[in-house]
Amino acid sequence: MSSNVTTLSRVSVAFATAMVLAFAVVSNAHADEQVRSETVKFGDLDVGSPSGAETLYKRIHAAAVRVCFDGDLVRLTAVHACTKEAEARAIEKVNLPQLTAFYQMKTGGQKQPLIATR
Repeated sequence: MSSNVTTLSRVSVAFATAMVLAFAVVSNAHADEQVRSETVKFGDLDVGSPSGAETLYKRIHAAAVRVCFDGDLVRLTAVHACTKEAEARAIEKVNLPQLTAFYQMKTGGQKQPLIATR
């Protein structure tokens, strides 16, 4: 019985490290505006290690900035809010304890609960 649990655990870890995260940000500026998204790959990282979690966070952050920044410097406050929301959604979607812990340490905690149970 415990070997099945171990096998299932290894399968979920392998799946989690191989999966691809995609997140999207919807802009309320125009109803006809397309949803912008970017895929963040992390199958090459050991996301259970502090350095792997930090690297994944940096990738997510960079992708969030690229998705949220539309080149309009006047809207920097909106870009910052969009980036924070996109990061939080992505971290929650990935649902990796080490990444969640790093994110909470980096941001000084999180107002809305993030799920990270394994």
